[in-house]
Amino acid sequence: MENTKQYRVLEIFFRALRGEDISVQRLANEYGVSTKSVSRSIADLKAFLADNRELVGNTELEYSHKDKCYRLFMDEFLTSKELFSVIEVVLGARAFSKEELLILVNKLKGFTTGEDRQTLAELIRKELYHYPEIKHDCQSVQDRLWQLVNCIAEKKEISVEYYKMDRSWVVHRIRPVSVLFNDYYFYLIGFYCNEKEPLPRYFRVDRIKDITEHRRKFSGDDVPAFDEGELRKRSLFMWPGKLRTIRFEFSGPSVQAVLDKVPTAKILERMGGGKYLIEAETYGDGIKMWLLSQGAWVKVISPQEFVDEMKDEIGKMREHYTEG
Repeated sequence: MENTKQYRVLEIFFRALRGEDISVQRLANEYGVSTKSVSRSIADLKAFLADNRELVGNTELEYSHKDKCYRLFMDEFLTSKELFSVIEVVLGARAFSKEELLILVNKLKGFTTGEDRQTLAELIRKELYHYPEIKHDCQSVQDRLWQLVNCIAEKKEISVEYYKMDRSWVVHRIRPVSVLFNDYYFYLIGFYCNEKEPLPRYFRVDRIKDITEHRRKFSGDDVPAFDEGELRKRSLFMWPGKLRTIRFEFSGPSVQAVLDKVPTAKILERMGGGKYLIEAETYGDGIKMWLLSQGAWVKVISPQEFVDEMKDEIGKMREHYTEG
């Protein structure tokens, strides 16, 4: 009998943890016991939470007189509105296969109340149905990502079987240092082994078909100092290339959109007529791709080599519309 009572307390706690409203009368009917027995179980649970603040933090099982039920509140527990925000971000990121996404979303929904769970399911139903999953070369992005995280933590040299953009297949032996997410994809950042002047290399995690973990490990002295936060701010679309400072005029409707897209961008001058002079420090050709997408709203000012690159690219684009 004592075990039955203990199990009931544990079950009530986990039901509350999953966001369920705890009704004494309903549980008494469900368990086939008196309401006093359920009330004593709830009292035991409340006493445990109160006596173990160091373990459970600010966790309360509070009674709602309006709804005649108990609800669990935790400072470190995601609320329904926070869960909805997280799920919307995960949906918009498109980083996972549809199967992985459905598993993840269902687990997150499990931590909402029954009423909120139904509302949440209705809000995202069409998004889930029309979810445009991205083709991956690995079976599971999550599995591949976790394997890489452990290799980074243990500083293991690895060989990756990798599909390039042109779908050619290569093998690289690298020293992995970081993973980050950007524009639909997770990226592995690493350095080629035995490279005289090592540069950070980017590999899309979903294009890594297989990984071989080597016994050889590397130390912090074997790779250059690396700050993935700085790299993220300076790289658009994770496109490799040299670091340079560019200036351009922008006359589009939202200069804030530019500042949001290019974290290093700053306004040097408000030129009037809705035009701004902007400076940004960036890596690679990703910035060129983005600036070209802004059409006539953008005019690159410096450096001259970058101005020439833009002119050359625009010329090639024009030829596409003048041929024939």
